[in-house]
Amino acid sequence: MSPALIAALPFIGAFLPALLIRTGRTHAAAAAGLTSGLALLGLLLHLPAVLRGEVIQARFEWLPWLGLNANFMIDGLGMLFATLILGIGILIILYARYYLTKADPAGQFYTYLLLFQGAMVGIVLSDNILLLLVFWELTSLSSFLLIGFWKHLPEGRQGARMALTVTGLGGLSMIAGMLILGNIAGSYDISEILKHREAIQSSDLYLPALILILGGAFTKSAQFPFHFWLPHAMAAPTPVSAYLHSATMVKAGLFLMARLWPVLSGTPEWFYLVATTGLITMLIGAKIAIFKDDLKALLAFSTVSHLGLITFLLGLGTKTAAVAAVFHIINHATFKAALFMSAGIVDHEAHTRDLKRLGGLRHLMPITATIAVIAALSMAGIPLFNGFLSKELMLEEAAHTVWAETTWLVPVVATLAALFSAAYSFRFIAHGFFGPVRDDYPHTPHDPGIGMWASPAFLVTLVVLIGVMPMTFAGPYVQMAANAVVGGDLHMHPIKHWHGVTPALMMSGIAVVGGIALLALFKPLKLLWESMPRPEAKVIFDWLVEGFADLSGRFTAALHNGAMARYLMLFTLGSIAAGLWAWTGGTQGPITRAMLPVTPVALVGWVMLVTATLCVVAFHHNRLLALVLISIVGLIVSICFIYLSAPDLALTQISVEVVTAVLMLLALNFLPKTTALESGRLKLSADAALAMAGGLAVGGLIYALMMRDFSFETMAAYHLAKSYELGGGDNVVNVILVDFRGYDTYGEITVLGIAALVIFALTEALLSGTASRKLIAWRPDMVRGGDKHPLMLLIASRVILPIALLVGVFIFLRGHNLPGGGFIAGLVVSIALVMQYMASGFAWTQARQKVYYHVLIGAGVLAAGITGAGAWFNGMPFLTSDFGYVKLPGLEKFELATAAGFDLGVFLGVVGSVMLSLGGLSRLARRAAAIEDEEGAHIVAEKPAAREVAAAAAVAYPAGTPLPRRWLSARAAKGEEQ
Repeated sequence: MSPALIAALPFIGAFLPALLIRTGRTHAAAAAGLTSGLALLGLLLHLPAVLRGEVIQARFEWLPWLGLNANFMIDGLGMLFATLILGIGILIILYARYYLTKADPAGQFYTYLLLFQGAMVGIVLSDNILLLLVFWELTSLSSFLLIGFWKHLPEGRQGARMALTVTGLGGLSMIAGMLILGNIAGSYDISEILKHREAIQSSDLYLPALILILGGAFTKSAQFPFHFWLPHAMAAPTPVSAYLHSATMVKAGLFLMARLWPVLSGTPEWFYLVATTGLITMLIGAKIAIFKDDLKALLAFSTVSHLGLITFLLGLGTKTAAVAAVFHIINHATFKAALFMSAGIVDHEAHTRDLKRLGGLRHLMPITATIAVIAALSMAGIPLFNGFLSKELMLEEAAHTVWAETTWLVPVVATLAALFSAAYSFRFIAHGFFGPVRDDYPHTPHDPGIGMWASPAFLVTLVVLIGVMPMTFAGPYVQMAANAVVGGDLHMHPIKHWHGVTPALMMSGIAVVGGIALLALFKPLKLLWESMPRPEAKVIFDWLVEGFADLSGRFTAALHNGAMARYLMLFTLGSIAAGLWAWTGGTQGPITRAMLPVTPVALVGWVMLVTATLCVVAFHHNRLLALVLISIVGLIVSICFIYLSAPDLALTQISVEVVTAVLMLLALNFLPKTTALESGRLKLSADAALAMAGGLAVGGLIYALMMRDFSFETMAAYHLAKSYELGGGDNVVNVILVDFRGYDTYGEITVLGIAALVIFALTEALLSGTASRKLIAWRPDMVRGGDKHPLMLLIASRVILPIALLVGVFIFLRGHNLPGGGFIAGLVVSIALVMQYMASGFAWTQARQKVYYHVLIGAGVLAAGITGAGAWFNGMPFLTSDFGYVKLPGLEKFELATAAGFDLGVFLGVVGSVMLSLGGLSRLARRAAAIEDEEGAHIVAEKPAAREVAAAAAVAYPAGTPLPRRWLSARAAKGEEQ
């Protein structure tokens, strides 16, 4: 099975639980379990090859020019983590089936769980750091959904927000670091980056990249000082906590450090940043865990401590420490998942997780107690269990570690952390399961059915088997993963219990004895702990969030006051500043082109353009006049395009100007004719100065570009050379729109259609309810013409319509080789239809409308999409066009291009969008002015009574629907004016 399919399976299967939940929770759980099981099976099929040292790869080019490829690989490290993620995931799915109540939406839960699982598998199998970043952020989002699954709990919602905030910010840091790393290595593929150790470590950007990447790893793996989010995530359901703390989320940071270990480790910067952070985290997490009364809280802080232990080992930078880190990743996953599930069983049966209210459970819950005790003893590092073996390896490495020329500091801190770890493990056992049976449990506890304890029982079986025979049950996996971490074939010494009397053994003995002593002195130590002042990370976090939120609110309120003028001012200032910085950088070359002669025609056009622009500024308070002047500017620009031999642009500009002018006239109908002066002389002067500076800056940029030649091949030259060869058309502009940049055009017509639908939706809202009554009461501030439908315009428009449609078809068909195309043709046809509305009125025209404009928009997007997808059947990328020549009897040979189908979609989308927008504004104008009856008469809403008649008619009969005369007569009989 392809690594890409293994990563995709959880995402594909995430739909199944939600669809099957109506058939029962068991079916939803079975679907989730089968999905994970199939992915695990596909993974394990590659296990023999990976154990031999092979790397299984799947490579797909996505955006190769950006270095973003969908590359996946399965090596030893990826195999280890993916096995843990999928294997423990199956156990969690089984456990959750019996843990969740009928009130919990199980289908939703399993969907979230599979999305989270897919994101984690994607991280560990990615062979491209940009792809890894995508999955990395998906883990933050999907974990947010899982942690906040119990939406009714405030602590669940807050824990989810906290986790997303911390890990999300760390993700942003990691993105920057990964981009720097890829830039140093010259590739974003991980397998390629791992070959450039010397180049990376000798680069001046090594330290910034290291700090930024570790920012992502430390936040995800809850390292100090970012450790506080993980214990608050325990508000999630226990299956989530067990999965989160053992095999997923928090292990992502460890995986990242292990994956990049070959190129980032071995430097003093790596040692002091990673090893020191891990050692501090190991100590602080273990100390806090001792005094937590909530079972899950104790286990959460123990997770923080053990994550610190693994980080410490990776930070040492030695191959032996890397082996110990890999081994402890396996051991921690087994005993920690079992412990969380055991705590969940206790909570499920006793209705409490408070150690002060527990005790004696070994008598009432012998199966659960056995599972929990074995797992806790492994966590404490007791012999014959797997936790002891990896703890011994850690202590052995710590015993020989020198920190800042100090030989005793690291061994002492590591021993103290191990002592605290033994203490909280012993407390978990003694206060939870030993002691006398109590008579004040919130609910009488007992062992649940096998469905709940089967998963943790399987895990503690592994705890014992690995502890007794480590080289048989874990050795191959440790060897395989360690080889991938250190980047070579590693000679691994046998893992065993007895190495003689070593410093590590003595440190371990001190930790166990000290842990027992701390447990014996727990009560006085707890009183001392509670009396000591200490910072609360949650309080600090809340204070920081509130402070930044308040600061952001103040800054936003000061910057964004809703005035478009201010936004334009800031944008213009920023653009001018950026331009000045670039201009003074000295990168522009000497002038290489001579200035074209200024002809009289060009001079006249320039004077007209400047005059019209100045008039817009001078008379902008008169809205109608400003619109006319802006249209004049647009028409002059069209003439400029013709003068500069750009007929396609000229046709487009003229068509857009006409359509825009009509739509704007309809919109201005609802606004006052003039606006009052809003600015004083000082502000006007400042605005004028800024506008002139912006104009000069843009003019200078254009001048600088047009007066210089470029040494490299321009995009224009490429398009001119390849237009006919690749697109089959001589009209380069049209070929660009429908082929080279077809995806942009496809997005543009989609956005255009969405905008038209939004206008339609807003119109519908304005034509109903309170808005409609306000519209009926509205009166224009200008005198209207007496002739609503001028005879000459009416006759001319009806004569022109078939001619305009024929012209539109002609422009459409010639567009691939001559000026034209679907966009221009769509605008021409739209103008012809607009003329019908202007000449004959909305009701007359709408009554003869045979096709809904919504349908045209949908048909256009669909036609363009189907044409683009057709390239797939030819083995080509989406929207790759093809062309050929056809000879029919009686006709000359002519060209057929698939781009015509795409252009047809553009044509339909443009016509539908323009006409739907026009129709919406026309309906508003008609509703505001009058409501036509079936014979074309009008009810003019002059008085309040008449306005009520009009409003009632508007609600009962939508625009374009004739009003029955008897309805009007009946209302008139009551004395209401027509």
